[in-house]
Amino acid sequence: MLATYVHDLNPVALPIYGDFSVKWYGLAYLMGFIGGFLLLRNLARRGLWVLKPEQTGDFIAAAALFGVFIGGRIGYILLYQLPEVGWGALAKDPLLVLRVWGGGMASHGGILGLVIFTWFYAKKLHVTWTGLGDGLCVVAPLGLFFGRVANFINGELYGRVAEQVSWAVKFPDSLKAELAEVQSAAWQACTGIEPKLADADSLKTLIDAARENPKVAETLGNFLPPRHPSQIYEALLEGALLFTILWVVRTRFPKAPDGLLTGLFFALYAGFRILGEQFREPDSPMVGFLTKGQFFSVFMLLFAAAFFFHAWRGWRRMDRETNQES
Repeated sequence: MLATYVHDLNPVALPIYGDFSVKWYGLAYLMGFIGGFLLLRNLARRGLWVLKPEQTGDFIAAAALFGVFIGGRIGYILLYQLPEVGWGALAKDPLLVLRVWGGGMASHGGILGLVIFTWFYAKKLHVTWTGLGDGLCVVAPLGLFFGRVANFINGELYGRVAEQVSWAVKFPDSLKAELAEVQSAAWQACTGIEPKLADADSLKTLIDAARENPKVAETLGNFLPPRHPSQIYEALLEGALLFTILWVVRTRFPKAPDGLLTGLFFALYAGFRILGEQFREPDSPMVGFLTKGQFFSVFMLLFAAAFFFHAWRGWRRMDRETNQES
């Protein structure tokens, strides 16, 4: 029974009316924001963050809109979509930026959006930018965790072929990457079970049928190679493990200089992303021998170095002040 599971999870968490529904991907963002709010308020009450507890709600709401959503969407457009369709597509259809359902969100864009947002927010409230960012970086992995779990539920961003991995999964969406002959054979085999597929004209219809009919899913699985559930790998690395490390550092070392946690976030996220992408099927053109996710993560290491340097200077300053007092 190992490595034979055909992914059949439904991206829709709660159907409401017609095409209007609540999807797991949207709930993932909601859970990330709620979790971030509760944990940041806890840190604020313990004096481990630069904002007051009552300021947490406004900060999270603004960070969600201006940092995550706008930054993540613009990042996806600039880093992934425009290199494929060209700037002409944006000129002809400026509303392309708003069509989240026609593309996605880029985690690198969301992170950069939060960096820019926290800089302006810190100026507005007259608190240290690095101190504000440190708190956000501690809880950000929660959103990454829920987001990657949602990717798995959606059956998207699947992993590379893994023939000898017992926990590998067969993702119906990967049929799009197979040869036309394989797609045709899969379609004919599934049509024998679900005759209405004969009138369908898109692979999405076949994939949806596999979610609804276990026999169609089993038949379709015969044409799909087992793949790494790379979404789960990334959820554990970029989400659970990264959160655990940053939370322990924040709570065990309350006097850590500003910028240290932000530097750790950038460094560890980049490292975990580079590692996780080794098991993920590239969803965009490679940059040399690196995937785009790995390529952009290299630049995050430079950000980490800058924040580590800032933290080191802060530690030296605190050390001198302590020696002067003694």
